[in-house]
Amino acid sequence: MNDELYPYDDLAQQLHRLLREAPGGISEYQLIQHLKDRHCTHIPNLPLTDKLVLFRTHFLVFNALYRLRDQLLAEQSAFLQISPLCVQLLPYQTGSSEVSEHDPLRDYYLDMSQLSSTDEQDVEKLLASFWTRMQGGEEKRAALELFELADDAQALDFSVIKHRYRQLVSIHHPDRGGSTSRLQSINKAMEILERYYG
Repeated sequence: MNDELYPYDDLAQQLHRLLREAPGGISEYQLIQHLKDRHCTHIPNLPLTDKLVLFRTHFLVFNALYRLRDQLLAEQSAFLQISPLCVQLLPYQTGSSEVSEHDPLRDYYLDMSQLSSTDEQDVEKLLASFWTRMQGGEEKRAALELFELADDAQALDFSVIKHRYRQLVSIHHPDRGGSTSRLQSINKAMEILERYYG
């Protein structure tokens, strides 16, 4: 498909290009890193350790993904599967558009007022509820992404995870200006990773 079909939205163009380069799917975190590597001006060029920066970056990327999905469905050219752990272009199937039209997440991310009305306290609640939605194998992937570690069995052992854990705790500890809920998320991720790698 031709990128010129998206002149209204350069971020969606860039995401579409990245998704075509990863036919097996790609995580939201990896998408954001690729955008930063390509000096994308549509997302904040700031560390994701700040929770509001993290939320705003996430919101802008998901807003563009849902708009891209609507565009691809209107053209009947592809279906875009969207989740933080895996964003993937799939072949178009009849009925795909009906599923997406009744998606409350789509409504949320396409409402740009959510971006400006969500404050730090709201983001704290979102982070706190994140782990309650994780089940099965997804929790391991989510924990590794929170730690910004790749699931590479050759390079990843428990000493690497512990070192990263100590780094994150020192950055996000409330005594150093961090948030309690972020620290709780880091501790929860460590508990999960201990079960898999400890």
